[in-house]
Amino acid sequence: MITKQMFHEGEREVQRRVGVERVASQVARHNITPWIPPEFGQFLARQRFVVIAGADGDQRVWASPLAGGVGFARALDDHRVILAADPPAGDPLEAALGHARIGLLAIEFATRLRIRLNGVAERTPEGIVLTVEEAFGNCPKFIQRRLPTGRLEPAGGPRHKVGNALHGHQVRIVARADTFFIASAHPERGADASHRDGRPGFVEVSADGRELVFPDYPGNRMFQTLGNLTVDPRAGLLFLDWETGTALQLTGGAEIVWDEGEVGAWPGAERLVRIVIDAVHEREHAIPTRWNLIEPSRLSPPTKSERA
Repeated sequence: MITKQMFHEGEREVQRRVGVERVASQVARHNITPWIPPEFGQFLARQRFVVIAGADGDQRVWASPLAGGVGFARALDDHRVILAADPPAGDPLEAALGHARIGLLAIEFATRLRIRLNGVAERTPEGIVLTVEEAFGNCPKFIQRRLPTGRLEPAGGPRHKVGNALHGHQVRIVARADTFFIASAHPERGADASHRDGRPGFVEVSADGRELVFPDYPGNRMFQTLGNLTVDPRAGLLFLDWETGTALQLTGGAEIVWDEGEVGAWPGAERLVRIVIDAVHEREHAIPTRWNLIEPSRLSPPTKSERA
């Protein structure tokens, strides 16, 4: 039986503030399980890549893509998943998956379905084995429909850039994004991977490239991400360039903005999240497949600039 303790103190605090404790409990009762439902295993086996959330050796939180082609992720039984792939050399989480609490997000863009698995990861000769402690699906709201359209062949070895702010084309990647992935963490429960969608331009970057702000739209009311950020402000964001396969990873500190005057400038937003960037990784050819947008979500609100 799902009880209030399904949620930690940060999640409960946000639920209380928004007034959705009963709704959140009902959603959890019907969605969260401590095992892997059979349909989740079948879903995973169809995916070309997943997103992993975890912390590096400096305890900074990151979201990283893990790609291996259809079938690389599969359920071994009703409690374990194997990922037959490793983060590429230089990825912030490359050395962090030996024994760590991580989150896994898998999205099937064509059907707008997504699942999240949280638990403990161990490296084995066959790949990364995740022992699942929490599994649940999320609603398809706001997800942009995409289809893979062909393999990307890099001209040379993938280039890897590191910095502490966004510059030039990196700002443009963020500015035209309609999807990004977000990692957060709780001190005892570990990391969680989720994502956010909106119209291109729904994420704003400061002039110096050291901060970004995005709106938080209505969701499933469980508030796993915001609950984690309430307890622990560390966050990692991942933006993917669907045409080139480039991954832009950011880590930093998050602030949830509740001020009605500030939030009111963003159509459809219930609150904002501001990220102060500590580090940036840019990697070419992080995912090996090009993805084409075939149907934007009709539910995404206008951006702040579109309303202006």
